[in-house]
Amino acid sequence: MSRHHLVRSVAKVLASLRHLVIMPLVALLPASLASRPALLGRNRHSERSKFVNKGFLNRLELALYHLVIVPLVAFLPAPLAYGIACLRGDWRYRWDRRAREEVMRSLEVVLGDRLSPIERARVARDFFRMRSCQPMDVMRLMGKGRSLARLVEIRGLEHIEAAMAAGKGAIIVSGHFGSFGPAFSLLGAHGFPITAIGRYPSKSRPLLKRSAIERFFFRQLIQKLMERHRHRPSIEPWVGRVDIAVQAASILRQNELIALCIDSPNAREEDRARAVQVNFLNGKALLLPGAITIAQLMGTPVLMTFMRRSADWRHQVLEISPPVSLDGDTMTAFERCLAVVEAAIRQNPAHWHCWNFFNLFWLGLLPEEALPTSEG
Repeated sequence: MSRHHLVRSVAKVLASLRHLVIMPLVALLPASLASRPALLGRNRHSERSKFVNKGFLNRLELALYHLVIVPLVAFLPAPLAYGIACLRGDWRYRWDRRAREEVMRSLEVVLGDRLSPIERARVARDFFRMRSCQPMDVMRLMGKGRSLARLVEIRGLEHIEAAMAAGKGAIIVSGHFGSFGPAFSLLGAHGFPITAIGRYPSKSRPLLKRSAIERFFFRQLIQKLMERHRHRPSIEPWVGRVDIAVQAASILRQNELIALCIDSPNAREEDRARAVQVNFLNGKALLLPGAITIAQLMGTPVLMTFMRRSADWRHQVLEISPPVSLDGDTMTAFERCLAVVEAAIRQNPAHWHCWNFFNLFWLGLLPEEALPTSEG
């Protein structure tokens, strides 16, 4: 049997889980919700879109994928595991009309005429594939992470080794690009003491409206797997915490690595009030340059890091740059780093995680009036 037919066969088996998992879950719901799937048969296309918009089937499918499918297939031969992930991504692209149109509209707003309608559709499909492949990366970090490491070629480790030899640690800077979280963990699996700075949705984040159950499963299935190869738990920069810079400086003085994304959307008013405007993706983004300030004060090198997925979707290349020049004032150095992130996004737009209206609004790249209404 060819690889293509094998992937298709396994996909059909996984699709049959609908009767084993989804329907029993639906049966346990209140009658007002449990009766709703029956509407799909009567008015398939319009009711399906309405159902997706309300988020119920969307969350149910996400739970099935992360709780059942990914653990079942992640450690199968890589062509099969990532082939199933791509099939799931293609299905999500076709099924979730609202999300697909939002991604394509976001691409049009930010990149303008750089992409034709056909190219935007291809990037949107690849975006869904990328988001489906990332949970496979996270799951393959189990144990010593070798299941993922054998699929990733790392280039530029000598730059980290040189920074460690100098005794001032290093700041590993990326964007919300590709499998950035597993990339940080892989560096830890290679023996480098690394700590990430960033917010996980495993704690209460009202703006994201995540339930306690969702946060619990995120913590168990994603956060713990990524942090097992890191030197300590991630530092989460919540509002009111004034010790973040002190913690980061202490870690760097111990000749360790700090990893973070510099394109983080600022969802909270307090963060946007502190953010500065910088040139980014044809607009003025609101971002926080604190990492560059620390690097300049401590003389710590900043290494730009990106993990790019290959055309077969299973192999990846993790590239670590030489130290970025920090000459000039903080804003000049920050924009220099941000330009590297922008170049990576323009080269591989499907790898960027922020193609949705709210992330673009929080970044300052989308006006408030362009946001969907609660009835939309």
